[in-house]
Amino acid sequence: MAGREGEPEQPRVPDFVRLDAQLDELSQIAGQLRELATVRDRMQGLLDAVLAISRETDLPSVLHRIVTTAMSLVAARYGALGVLDESGEELEQFITAGLSEPEFDALAGIEFPRGRGVLGHLIHHPEPLRVDDIPSHPASVGFPPGHPHMRTLLGVAISVRGTIYGDLYLSQRYDGRPFDRDDEDILITLAGAAGIAIENARLFGQIRDSAENFQRLLLPTLPDLHPFTAAAIYRPAPTPGHLGGDWYDAIWLPDNACAVVIGDVVGHDLRAAAAMAQARSMLRALLFDRLTPPSGVLRQLDRTLHAVANAPVTTACLGRIEPEDGGWTLHWSSAGHLPPLLVTPDRQAQYLHAEPGLPLAVNTELHRPDHTHPLPPGATVVFFTDGLIEHPDHPVDEGLTALAALGAAYAALPLQEFVQTLADHHPSDGHDDMAILALRTPHS
Repeated sequence: MAGREGEPEQPRVPDFVRLDAQLDELSQIAGQLRELATVRDRMQGLLDAVLAISRETDLPSVLHRIVTTAMSLVAARYGALGVLDESGEELEQFITAGLSEPEFDALAGIEFPRGRGVLGHLIHHPEPLRVDDIPSHPASVGFPPGHPHMRTLLGVAISVRGTIYGDLYLSQRYDGRPFDRDDEDILITLAGAAGIAIENARLFGQIRDSAENFQRLLLPTLPDLHPFTAAAIYRPAPTPGHLGGDWYDAIWLPDNACAVVIGDVVGHDLRAAAAMAQARSMLRALLFDRLTPPSGVLRQLDRTLHAVANAPVTTACLGRIEPEDGGWTLHWSSAGHLPPLLVTPDRQAQYLHAEPGLPLAVNTELHRPDHTHPLPPGATVVFFTDGLIEHPDHPVDEGLTALAALGAAYAALPLQEFVQTLADHHPSDGHDDMAILALRTPHS
C-alpha cells in the first residue's frame, strides 16, 4: 500500500511474524499464571497446614504433625524437630519423619542427635539456615554410621512465648534441588504457627492434668475390705479440662456386710463433678445410718439430693455383699445403671440382669426393686460405667458382650491387673470417662 504523499512506504510485517510474537506473549502470560497458581497452591497448603496443626491438642501429636506438615509443604524427603532442654544448649528430644524402615533399622543403637555439628549451629545462631552441601559446611562433623546420605538442609528455630523451644530441620527435596528462599519463607511462617500450637498443647495438657487430679481427689482410696479383694480404676475422657461424674465407693458396714456402689452423673463439667462428690458423701452417711435394703438407701439418697441440691440426673448401682450360709450373697438395687458382671473362677461370665429402676433425680416416689444372687468362692463382681462399653457405631449389647468376653479371658489375673486390663482393652470408643470397681470373694 502506498504511503501518504511525501512519506516512505512502511514495510508490511508478515502474518507469521506477528503470530510468533503473540504466541511468545501468550506463553509469557501462561508462565505467569502457572507461577501464580503455584503460589496460590502453596499459600492454600500453608493455610491448611496451620489449621491442621492448630486442631491437635496432644503435644507429641503436635510435634509430629509439625514435622510431617513442613516436609509436605516444601516436598522434602526427611524432616526432624529437635526440642531444646532447659539449658537451651542441646536437644533433649528429636522427632523424626521420612526414614524408611531399613534406614530406621540401620540407626538402631545410635543415640539421637544432641545438637552438635550443623544442627548445633542453628541452636547457637537461631536464624534461618540453608545449606546446599552439608559436608562442606564449616560446622559439619559428619554423620554417624548407618545414617542416610543427606546433602541439603533447611532449618528454622521455633519460639514459644519469646523463648526458643526447638529447631525444625528439613533435608533433601524430592526434585534434588537445594532449598530456596520460597521454601525458607514457607518454613518461617509455619514455625510461627507451630509455636502457637505448641503453647496451646502445653496449656491443654496442664488443664487436662489439673482436671484429672481434681477428679481423682474426689474419688476414694479403697479401704481394706478383708476377706474380699477390691480394686478400682478411673480413666478420664481425653478432652482437655474434662470433668466427669463417674464415681465409685466401697466400705465395710457395721452389720458385717460390704457396701459397693458405682454411679454416673449426667454431664461433663464442674457441676457434674460437684454433684458426684455430694452423692458419694451423702450415700456413705446413709449406709452407716440406715441398714435397710439397697433400694431403701437409694430412695433416701434420691430424696436427700432433691431436698438439699438441684442435682442432675444420676445413675447408680448399690450393692451389699452379705454373709449367708457360710458363703456370700450380692444384694443390690439399681437406679437406671448397667448391670453388674459376675465372673467365676472357671471363666464363666454373666450379667446380673434385673429391673434397673429409675435414675436418681427423676421421681423420688417410685420404688426401685431389690435383687439377690449368690456369689461362689473366688468370684469377681464387676461394677462399671457406660464409658467402658459405649461406642457410637455399635449397639450397647455388642459392647457388653465384648466386655464379658474380656472378663472371662482374664479372670485368673490378680484383681488390680484384671481391672487394668479391662480398662486397657475396653470396647468403647474412649470418648467418655470410665470407672470400674471390682470385688473378689475369698476362695474358701
